[in-house]
Amino acid sequence: MFRDAFQTPRLTLRLITSADARAIFDAYAQDPDVTRFLTWRPHTRIDQTEAYVKHCMAAVSSRTYVLVNRDRALIVGAFDLRRSCAYHLGFGYVLARSSWGQGLMTEALTEVACWALSEPDIWRIGAVCDVDNLASARVMEKAGLTREGLLRRWLLHPNISDQPRDCFSFAKVR
Repeated sequence: MFRDAFQTPRLTLRLITSADARAIFDAYAQDPDVTRFLTWRPHTRIDQTEAYVKHCMAAVSSRTYVLVNRDRALIVGAFDLRRSCAYHLGFGYVLARSSWGQGLMTEALTEVACWALSEPDIWRIGAVCDVDNLASARVMEKAGLTREGLLRRWLLHPNISDQPRDCFSFAKVR
């Protein structure tokens, strides 16, 4: 049910491939500021990124897309789309620090959410973000998702704490 690619005015979202590992490692996977609110620690070796890419490519109920800046043909992030049950999709994303503040992730999420809710079997698309990740919360709001609530002790962000953290839940429904 997943698409092979998405296009926005400034980005191409295409399926991740093994050839992307070096670009991902160099662009964002080793940056502690980028990975601060993610569920994995910054990569210190390229083989960690290669293992991540293999894991993404092997997934059955999800697809990982790299975000390619169309002007420069550079990988600037990734977008994971998951089908956790028959009627809704979840997602996660990461964006290289060099691309922060340009509206790129809002552009990507808006396109993906629009596509998802046009699919006849999908009624909901949503995600969570750490309560301190105000930039991610703002991305979801600008993409038309609604903050539905606070999930207490919901997700472990190992770069911040060894205990589960509170998260905001966002979704868009039709």
